[in-house]
Amino acid sequence: MKPYIVAITGASGILYGVRLLQTLAAQKIPVEFVISDTARIVAKEELGIDLSGIRNGREICERLGSDATTIHFHDFKDFSAPIASGSYPTEGMVVVPCSMGTLGAISSGLSQNLIHRAADCMIKEGRKLVLVPRETPLSAIHLENMLKLARLGVRIVPAMPAFYSGQKEIRELVDFVVGKILDQLGILHALYPRWVGSVSKDVPGHA
Repeated sequence: MKPYIVAITGASGILYGVRLLQTLAAQKIPVEFVISDTARIVAKEELGIDLSGIRNGREICERLGSDATTIHFHDFKDFSAPIASGSYPTEGMVVVPCSMGTLGAISSGLSQNLIHRAADCMIKEGRKLVLVPRETPLSAIHLENMLKLARLGVRIVPAMPAFYSGQKEIRELVDFVVGKILDQLGILHALYPRWVGSVSKDVPGHA
């Protein structure tokens, strides 16, 4: 099985990326993992997880609560990593959460770090690229960048949890967004209940 690339950047919502890693690891799906330096800071602020100075991929995964068996870690400044080349076979890539700086760089074709470069490879090779932006309000610049990428086939999955299935806990809201990401990748899951519609008593033929 070809691996998926998972990149975590410095936007709020680190838990989405952590939960995606955990879910893929639980299904034994191989992952090429990259985390930005800013994301490490956010991880400490939002989750109380200190990743400063740690370069050992297994230790990083363990601190994030994920089984490192099927996860291959890359330093986000390492342009010699295999995922920096389009010739390296992958199923696709997810940037979650995706900061507006990362979104802008990808939209502009800039490769200032390994995350940008890997995303550029996904676009040029016609592979799946899913971006999960977490920002509000959105400026015209943000929206134009998203539109530009969407027209190239990039899937934009904003971190917008739903409430129609009665979600009440933070874990349920996070799982809904992660489930939507997996839907875009074509990976089966049971992270949230599917909407099957509701039957109204006012509809003819229904009691």
